[in-house]
Amino acid sequence: MRTVILRGLMLAAAGSALATGVAAAPANAAPVSAKPVSAVAAPALPSYETWLADVKTVTDQASAYLGTRLPASGSKPALVLDIDNTALQSKYKPYDATPTVLALARQAKAAGAAIFFVTARPGIIEGVTAVNLSAVGYTWTDIYTRPTFDFSDNQTLKTKARTDIERRGYTIVANVGNSASDLGGGHAERTFKLPDYDGRLD
Repeated sequence: MRTVILRGLMLAAAGSALATGVAAAPANAAPVSAKPVSAVAAPALPSYETWLADVKTVTDQASAYLGTRLPASGSKPALVLDIDNTALQSKYKPYDATPTVLALARQAKAAGAAIFFVTARPGIIEGVTAVNLSAVGYTWTDIYTRPTFDFSDNQTLKTKARTDIERRGYTIVANVGNSASDLGGGHAERTFKLPDYDGRLD
């Protein structure tokens, strides 16, 4: 598509030159050499299998922690999950659950924890997001999305959400996400960061 657009622009420019009387280069003119443009290609993301293995390394640690932290008598424990490239495989297999994150959510729920999703997705697609999460096997207490006209950065947005979860009487025993903005700001006993490969998997 990009090539087609560029070709169209070139043809349009040539037509404009003819229409305004600009002479075309002689047929026997020496070709003009273009200067080489150096471009550094962005590193490719790891393979799907590598990503799953890297995620599992973190979720295994989170699972071991929840195994010692839950069940928690006398409190309302909660697990907070990001959605994109955390609960769902948004980059690799859109709309599918990330297997070990789904297993972690089920482990936490079976041990008495409430599950909350905290995402920067706009509230207008919350319904569609909920259908997707339910279809792949998640159950939860609430989903926090970005309210209309809320232009705060992602970390501020998500910190506010966790603060509200605590205001409702829950103790967030673990917060899982693949971005620093998912985890920064406190309001969780432990954080577990999934791979983002230097921001390439946002």
